[in-house]
Amino acid sequence: MSQYVEKNGQGKIKITKLNRRNISTRGAVIFLTLFTIAGFLMLDYKGVNFQTAIPATIENLKQMFLLPALSSTTFGEAFIQVMKTVSLAFLSTVLGAVISLFLALGAAKNLSNQWVSNVIKVFIAVIRAVPTVLWVLIFAISAGLGSIAAVIGMMFHSIAYLVKAYSEAFEEVDNDTIEALKASGANWWHIVFSAVIPSTMSYLISWTFLRFEINFGVAVAMGAAAGAGGIGYELFMASAFYFDLNEVGMITYMVLIVTFILEFISTRLKNVGMIRG
Repeated sequence: MSQYVEKNGQGKIKITKLNRRNISTRGAVIFLTLFTIAGFLMLDYKGVNFQTAIPATIENLKQMFLLPALSSTTFGEAFIQVMKTVSLAFLSTVLGAVISLFLALGAAKNLSNQWVSNVIKVFIAVIRAVPTVLWVLIFAISAGLGSIAAVIGMMFHSIAYLVKAYSEAFEEVDNDTIEALKASGANWWHIVFSAVIPSTMSYLISWTFLRFEINFGVAVAMGAAAGAGGIGYELFMASAFYFDLNEVGMITYMVLIVTFILEFISTRLKNVGMIRG
């Protein structure tokens, strides 16, 4: 462990210890900063007239967000499409959560043996490394473009996300409690449903709802990319087919309202989980 000396604004000397975590954090920040600068430098700016593009972009944003309106559809129909998108996200989240619960029990080191835990963690790491859109397109080969492929793809990625979250919550359970139940003659299932799940229920609910929030955003994109329907398809038609910026703005506001509601509920659930934990 090393240390360095720096002066603060009041002229006092502050000694900061450098450990492995601080070095890693500083290195990551420097790397990301350099990577961002390199990305801007490598962009192709040929043929871009900023004097024309900037005012045109401002005018488009003005039409989208200051003058939102629906023309090719009604508010009631748009609301139904939003509910379809929410339903797709909810279905993929529920299915993924049920499967993830059992896989997480095998991935938790304090509830399973080392070999099974490592196999499951490697498996979900591979799944999590592949973007959700790619999983949807992979399943679209067999199921065809539509809501089925979208639900399966989102469920697949939800499993990888929730298994990691659930297993980490299970591993935080006090080992003394587990050992006491084993000493009293309790079997594995009794330990799980009497001690592990009840003590981590608030975390499980908050993480599941957080994934539901993520799946809603993904479902909006899948409405256009995978033909899953919902408000994402309406947004695609308004922007790419009708070129109706006013309708794009209204649909965007509707999506933002739902997202803010889900974010509020998710934050409250996470806060309750932290307080109870």
